Amino acid sequence: MFFRRAKPQNSAQPSKAPSSKPLPSNARLNRHAEEKASVIPQPIVRLMQSSPDGPVDAVIAAVAIALIGFGVVMVYSSSAVEATTKYHDAQFFLKRQAIYAVLAVVGMWLTSRVDYRKLKPLTYPILVAVIGMLVATIVGLGHRAGNANRWLAVGPVHIQPAETAKLAIVFWLSYSLSKKADKIKSFAVGFLPHLLVAGVLMLLCLKQPDFGSAVVLLFLTFTMLFVAGAKVPYIAAFTMLMALGAVVAVKSANYRYARYVAWIDMDAHRDGLAYQPFQSVMSFGSGGTWGLGLGRGLQVLYLPEAHTDFISAIIGEELGFIGILGLGAAYLVIVSRSVKVALRAADDYGSFLAFGIATLFGVQALTNLCVAMAILPTKGLTLPLISYGGSSLLVNAAAIGVLLSISRPRRTIGKASASNEKRELPPSASGVVIASADEGAAGW
Repeated sequence: MFFRRAKPQNSAQPSKAPSSKPLPSNARLNRHAEEKASVIPQPIVRLMQSSPDGPVDAVIAAVAIALIGFGVVMVYSSSAVEATTKYHDAQFFLKRQAIYAVLAVVGMWLTSRVDYRKLKPLTYPILVAVIGMLVATIVGLGHRAGNANRWLAVGPVHIQPAETAKLAIVFWLSYSLSKKADKIKSFAVGFLPHLLVAGVLMLLCLKQPDFGSAVVLLFLTFTMLFVAGAKVPYIAAFTMLMALGAVVAVKSANYRYARYVAWIDMDAHRDGLAYQPFQSVMSFGSGGTWGLGLGRGLQVLYLPEAHTDFISAIIGEELGFIGILGLGAAYLVIVSRSVKVALRAADDYGSFLAFGIATLFGVQALTNLCVAMAILPTKGLTLPLISYGGSSLLVNAAAIGVLLSISRPRRTIGKASASNEKRELPPSASGVVIASADEGAAGW
């Protein structure tokens, strides 16, 4: 039943006349709460209540929400000039990012309340859906922007399948590696199948083309294979092989090779292909130690698409070295706490998921900052939870929600099976988990 029904009165018993004596204040409040609860559907009531599994890691939740809010502010600061010029509305990007931010926080909260073990049956449907979306982008159904077919237009909403592919590969690898824990050192069972699936997603990303996302997918795969216990010689050999493939991919595509040459000699190409990274470096340099002040950056007049991939340059200009240091510290907190969650997870599946999400955030944040500082060539990767864009923000928020779900203290896992699906934590381990949850817990 979705609604509560009032109990019928027993006709055999005489009805009592209502008392004229006023109810105490506590009784009136309780009766008001019961009347209100009788109107709200029970699934929503249960969702609004605290999760029975225990509290989430409050540090990860607080830092993630702070980054989302900070991202909304920085998107407005870095996009007001462009929005005024193109759309005659200085708050054009701000309004959209604010909507995405609200949806992201709500989605993160809802995802954190779902037991991550219930996501296992959705592993293959998610993987197939992501592959289908990637195929759709390269066969002509995608929205073309910046000489790449990376978006699917669904009405006014543009979805970037490459962002969902990163989280999908983490889900699939976690599921597969947890099932093949005793065969992970086998090349034919524990290594090759995972590399093949990742290779399919990488090829589809390269066809868009999206070289940066393909590199992230490869790094995620090798990192999770290493954590799972795959043989290091296999990983090293294929790393060198993929490096050679990357060199061939850069050499064979004229625009990639031109970007590489421009990155090598930025001063000679600062009016051409190196214009964007050159202006980005200028932003960091003009910020100094303390920055020019929020909303006072001047490079927004010269740096193209400052609110997307190069938003960290505006942060460096307006908040200075201290601001970038704080930003890096925030991502370091997320990654380190994620690793701690992985080490204390109740099962192998949760451990792999947490490690994969930690790697996803760490690699994307580090790569974005390195590109903005011209340490690496332009890759087209967003800054997690901060850059403008609904797809990236919602996917990253969902990943944080899954991580928060894993961080909830749990003692037993499902039914016993040969694949270690059930593992009761020893008293010492469960005590550590509960203690850590009590030290930093949010009542989600």
